[in-house]
Amino acid sequence: MVRRNRFGHGPGRPRPPAETPPGGADPHATPAGQAAASRAWMVTFTDLVSLMLTFFVLLFSMSNVKLSEWKNIIDSLSRTLAPTPEKSVKAQTATFNIGTVFRKRAINLDYLASVTEEGIAEIEILSGAQVIRSEDRLVIALPGDLLFQPGRAVMTERAQEAMFVIGGMLRNIGNEIGVNGHTDPAAPSGGDYVSNWELSTGRAAAVANALRAAGYPDDIIAFGYADSRFEQLPALEAEQRNALARRVDIVIMPTAGGLSR
Repeated sequence: MVRRNRFGHGPGRPRPPAETPPGGADPHATPAGQAAASRAWMVTFTDLVSLMLTFFVLLFSMSNVKLSEWKNIIDSLSRTLAPTPEKSVKAQTATFNIGTVFRKRAINLDYLASVTEEGIAEIEILSGAQVIRSEDRLVIALPGDLLFQPGRAVMTERAQEAMFVIGGMLRNIGNEIGVNGHTDPAAPSGGDYVSNWELSTGRAAAVANALRAAGYPDDIIAFGYADSRFEQLPALEAEQRNALARRVDIVIMPTAGGLSR
C-alpha cells in the first residue's frame, strides 16, 4: 500500500515550487522589510555622489588658482551679497593740495656760511668778497669792481667763471635766494645806464641769471637799491667806502625757496 502525504504526493516526487505573486514581492516579508528594500538604491546613489565630489576636489587641488582672480571673485561675491553704499567724492578744486605739494628743506645758515667761506677763499677774483651772517639771513657781498666794468652790467669772463663756482655751491640748497645791487652816490659813466637805479638793477639781474645758469633751480628775485643804503656803511675813507658801496649782495634766507611738484 502506498502512503501519500498530506499534499497528495507520493514518495519520490518533487514538490512543485511555491507560486510567487505578481510584482516579485516576497509573500512572507513584513511591511518594514519591504520599505527598506525599496530604499536600498539610495545607498548606491549616495556612494556615487560622494565619489564624484571627491574627484572634483582632487581636480581643484591639483589646479593652479591665481590669487588675483580668486580675490576678484571674493570681492564680487561680497559686493553682491553685502553691498556697501557708495560715497560721492568731491572733485579737486585747487591746483596744489597736500598730497601733491612738496616743500624743499632749507639748510642751516651757520653751516652754509662755513662752507661758503671755504669755497669763496679758493676763488682768486673774489678775494675781496665777504660772507656776513646776520640774524635772519646770510649775505655774500661781491665787489662790483671785480665783476663789472665801470658803468656796465655785463660781467667779465673771469667773473662769469667765479659765479659758476658759486652757483655750483648753491644749486643743491633749498633756501630762498635774492640778489641786491648797490652803487655809490656818483652818477654812472661810461655805460648805457643813465641812473644808478637802472645800473644796480641790471647788475643784480646779471648775477641772478648767472646763478640760474649754474644750476640753481628756483626763482631768484633781483632788486636794485642804487645808493639808498650808502649811509648804512661804516665810516671809512671815501675811496674805500665808495668801493664797498659798489657791490652785489647774494642774500640767502633761512626759509625754503620754492614749491616743487
